[in-house]
Amino acid sequence: MIVLQRPELKRPFSFAFQPVIDVVDRKVVSYEALVRGLSGESAHEMLTRNSIEELAEFDRECRVVAIQTAAKLGLTSHLNLNFLPTTIYSSSEVILSTVQAAEKNEIPLDSIVLEISEVELIGDQTGFALLINEYKSLGMNISIDDFGKGYSGLSLLADFQPDQIKLDMNLVRRIEARGARQAIVRALAVACGDLGVDIVVEGVETIDEYMWFRDEGFRWFQGYLFARPAFEQFPDVYYPEFEV
Repeated sequence: MIVLQRPELKRPFSFAFQPVIDVVDRKVVSYEALVRGLSGESAHEMLTRNSIEELAEFDRECRVVAIQTAAKLGLTSHLNLNFLPTTIYSSSEVILSTVQAAEKNEIPLDSIVLEISEVELIGDQTGFALLINEYKSLGMNISIDDFGKGYSGLSLLADFQPDQIKLDMNLVRRIEARGARQAIVRALAVACGDLGVDIVVEGVETIDEYMWFRDEGFRWFQGYLFARPAFEQFPDVYYPEFEV
């Protein structure tokens, strides 16, 4: 059993981990770190405990603690870390602290995947893209989360090419019966294929959803069908049987 020693924090918290899996190679390609309170409080609850002035520091602390926790659990895959786009402008410490935590915990920078939620407000999108490219120049990977939920995803895809997008679960839900969503997802698959951007199908809950995407050739998935987030541990994964 691994005993995790938590760092001293002003607002104690830790992380649950949910895998992103490759169903063709039947392996975990990454774990997404999801902030949780020590009594199981959600990410939303943890964020709302902080004032606007405190959010940048909390966001920075989150990535450091997530890296420390994943390293102690024996991470051998990529690690997806969420961050608030509005905090990236606050200080160079935002980048430096993530790099230092990865190096200290012997996690290669090219194993770090930074997730930007499409629905977060991004004011200066061109300036934001320049800052994101600083992360990419250090070797870290960039993912656009909740892709298809907001209005900025296509612009972000045009301004800079992320390494990955994660389809919003509202596109995924019951897609096997919804022709309009099928057409949108197929078009995104073509665009991302041309740009060299990987797609993660996020929020999959049913076999029917999974089978539609597998029939279309998708291979990277995340959702309750495969594994629920596990607090301070890497959960076991269920791989549905599928004839390729």
